[in-house]
Amino acid sequence: MSPQRIAVIVVAAGIVALVTVGLLELGGGSSANQSASRLTPAAMQARLGGSPPALAALHAQAGELLGGGLGGLRARLASLRGRPVVINKWASWCEPCRAEFGAFQQVSTSRGRQVAFVGVDSGDSSKGAAEAFLRSYPVPYPSYFDAAGTAGSAITGSSFTPVTVFFNSHGGEYVHQGPYPDAAKLERDVLRYAIGS
Repeated sequence: MSPQRIAVIVVAAGIVALVTVGLLELGGGSSANQSASRLTPAAMQARLGGSPPALAALHAQAGELLGGGLGGLRARLASLRGRPVVINKWASWCEPCRAEFGAFQQVSTSRGRQVAFVGVDSGDSSKGAAEAFLRSYPVPYPSYFDAAGTAGSAITGSSFTPVTVFFNSHGGEYVHQGPYPDAAKLERDVLRYAIGS
C-alpha cells in the first residue's frame, strides 16, 4: 500500500472518530449527569424516605433558596454537628456549576440518608435567577442565598465557583476547587472525605 493511501485512510478514520464523538455529545453528553438530571423531585423524596430527622429536615426544604446568609448557614451546620456534611458553592450564571448539578442530584439522592448536603448560591445578584436554576436542576436539599458572596467565601475559603467542602463526622475538612466531571468522582470524594474518617 502506498504512503499516500495510508495517509488518506488515517485522515478518514480520524474524521469518522470526530464525527462519532460529536454525535454522541449532541445526543447524550455525559450519561451519568444526563441520567441523573432526569430524576424528579418526587422520585428523589421517595428514595430518601426514612432519613434521620436532621437529614429529613434538609430534604423537606429540597430546592428551596433560604435566607439568613452566613449566620443561617452556620446555625444549620451547628445542627448537623457529628454528621458528615457536603457543602456545594454554586451560582446560576456559572457554567461549570450547571455541568456538575446532575452529579450532585445523583449522589445526594443515593447518599442523602447518611450525609447532609447543603448548597450555597454565592454571587447571584438575583434570587429569581437562582430559583429558576434550581427548578431546572432540582436537588433534594436547600441552598442558602448569598448575593454578596460572603458566606460562600467564609465557608470555602475561596472566591471561585464551584467549590465543594466536605466535613466528616469528626469535623475534619477537605476543600475541592472546581467542578465534578461526573457522579462517580463526586461519590468517591463523599466516601473518602465525608463518610470516611
